[in-house]
This record gives sequence, structure tokens and C-alpha cells, in this order.
Amino acid sequence: MSNIQSFTPTGWIAIFTGTDTLVGRSVEVDAWDTSTGTALVVDAERGVRRLVTDYPDFSHLERANRVIAALPGAGWRVRDLYWGKEKSPVEEVLAWLVKSNGELTAITVDENGNFGSAEDAHWCYPPGVEPDQ
Repeated sequence: MSNIQSFTPTGWIAIFTGTDTLVGRSVEVDAWDTSTGTALVVDAERGVRRLVTDYPDFSHLERANRVIAALPGAGWRVRDLYWGKEKSPVEEVLAWLVKSNGELTAITVDENGNFGSAEDAHWCYPPGVEPDQ
């Protein structure tokens, strides 16, 4: 779930095609230059913000469906795809992330206390409804 398109603060990402020494990549737009309106990204090597147009491999900007709210899990549970002939385990929903496009993503916790996104969840169980085992 930790993909850049979910957590960019501006709602935009910069796409770079790559060079001889750099692989193509996506970088979150951190801010906008106040004088030119050009997108700014963080250059971690230099420790500064730079204009995307300063990079020779800058391709374009894309709008990101960023997380705009988090709602409590409220007793909901989800199940991912089946594992072979057995069903995958049911996991408790800690929270629902709401994206700017209206999508909901469940953040779950398993029986070992591990948590993460359940982006492949295909079944949702409301509070009080027992899943078929």
C-alpha cells in the first residue's frame, strides 16, 4: 500500500524516463515554485528541492489518487483471494483509507499482529456477520 501515488502531499507525481545512470522513476511532487508554478521534487543526493524541468529525463506529471481520509475499521473484516483449495484467513480491519477517487482500502491486522493493506480483498464482512469457514 505504501505506493507513492497514495501518499503524495500535493496530489501529483513526476514521471522520469531514466538516463544512462538512473532508472526510470516516479517521484512525488513536493511543492510548486512560487514564481514559475513549476513542480518541485526533493533531490535526496543534494538535499534540496529542484524544479522537475532541471532533470533531463523529466517526462510529465500525473495526478495521484491520494489518501484524503481515514475511517475506523469499526468491526469489519476482509478476506483476500483463495489460497489453492483453502480459503485465505479473515483479517480484522483497523482502518479504511479513503482516496480522492472514492476508493476504499482496508488496513488490516492478522493473527500475528502484522498489518498492511488488503488491496486484494474480495470479501467484506460487516460486524456481527460470521464468514463462512
